[in-house]
Amino acid sequence: MPKRGTTPSDYSELTCAACAHGQALGFDFSMAFQPIVDVSQQKVVGYEALARGLNGESAGQVMAQVNEHNLYRFDQTCRVKAIALAAQLGITGYVSINFLPNAVYRPELCIRTTLDAAVRYNFPIERILFEITEVENVRDKSHLRDIIRYYQQSGFRTALDDFGAGYAGLNMLATFQPDIVKVDRELLSDIDSHPVKQAIIRHTLALCAELNLTPLAEGVETEAEYQYLRAVGFNLFQGFLFARPGFEYLPEVNWPTEHHKH
Repeated sequence: MPKRGTTPSDYSELTCAACAHGQALGFDFSMAFQPIVDVSQQKVVGYEALARGLNGESAGQVMAQVNEHNLYRFDQTCRVKAIALAAQLGITGYVSINFLPNAVYRPELCIRTTLDAAVRYNFPIERILFEITEVENVRDKSHLRDIIRYYQQSGFRTALDDFGAGYAGLNMLATFQPDIVKVDRELLSDIDSHPVKQAIIRHTLALCAELNLTPLAEGVETEAEYQYLRAVGFNLFQGFLFARPGFEYLPEVNWPTEHHKH
């Protein structure tokens, strides 16, 4: 990560138009959208924007073209594309955008393109949620804390993605407190028949309640997983059980049977 206060050549100010068409990056890509639902209200509250190739290729194929030299431009381009498509598709909830903390060298400068895109595409900033995704280790925790504080003060919502996996654990929660904690799929897989995972999830929910954080169960794929998680108190869900990501469209939601009252 560049030292704070420096501006490498790759970190030049970008325009919405350049980002929207991939001109600043050197390769182009698009977005798929997966619903985030509140089952207590039977309502879609937002969509996560997921990078895809122009013909729907996987995020892995897109990320294979990203390196330390174009990381910043990729991060900025993701934001603009997500906001532009969210506006075009008429998303009325929030749009959730993954960002790479190591791509942000000075939050007050790096956020300019996002703010410009929100104005350009008439998408309210309070409906933009930034997910801290931990595919990389954040090398400077104080820098991450500064980023999150700046984003929250600017009116954006924040989420910690993949909680319980990789680097996204308790140390991250000690560093900053997001609005939403997205509990990782691996912790939730087959949870209906896994007592150890059940104990971890019960304590995770208690922790979220004490810290005033909203838990979200991500990657839910089976009715049995859903019924257990609903019973212990989850309201927000995301996963194939509800809908697979729609490439440049908003997919219909499959609402599971509600067996429990809360």
